Amino acid sequence: MQKPVIACLDLEGVLVPEIWINVALKTGIEALKITTREMPDYDKLMKQRLAILDEHKLTITDIQNVIDKMGPLEGAVEFIAWLRERCQVIILSDTFYQFALPLMRQLGYPTLFCNQLEIGTDGKILSHQMRMQNQKKHSVAAFKALNFFTMAAGDAYNDTAMLAEADAGFFFRPPAHLPKEFPQFPVTQSYAELQERFAKAGNLK
Repeated sequence: MQKPVIACLDLEGVLVPEIWINVALKTGIEALKITTREMPDYDKLMKQRLAILDEHKLTITDIQNVIDKMGPLEGAVEFIAWLRERCQVIILSDTFYQFALPLMRQLGYPTLFCNQLEIGTDGKILSHQMRMQNQKKHSVAAFKALNFFTMAAGDAYNDTAMLAEADAGFFFRPPAHLPKEFPQFPVTQSYAELQERFAKAGNLK
């Protein structure tokens, strides 16, 4: 008998645009364009981001105003709907619940595992609280221990441990340097390609 299937997806870059790149474009702060596609250490990256927000007196409201105007990537809603009809779907992201809610609403509220921000009474983002280190890898390992067949897709350095842990892991529209560093993960450039990969790996009808 085939194991039940669970698909684990990164959020930013896979289903929605990069939040911080949009904030950078809105504010004109070039340093905020750096993401986990370039910097593997997410904790260090967030400390750098929060220092920039503090320097420019930007609050959670400023960030949420940018997010409110964002939407899923073209085709993401249909892809998620197709996948959720055929297996369990979990979004594993290093973003924060305070950022993600408007985007989850547009995606039909899939289950999301991510992190939290500490917000001051004045709206200043005081700190970021990682739920646990390397939560994407640990989540996939836990699903495997629960006897799920696990599939995963991501686009950045902080997804590679998740892809390696999964029974089947795929890059989705990664920057050109990542497949050279991690050639073991097949590259997909469209939802149709990723759908085909998932269907074959998970025996999804």
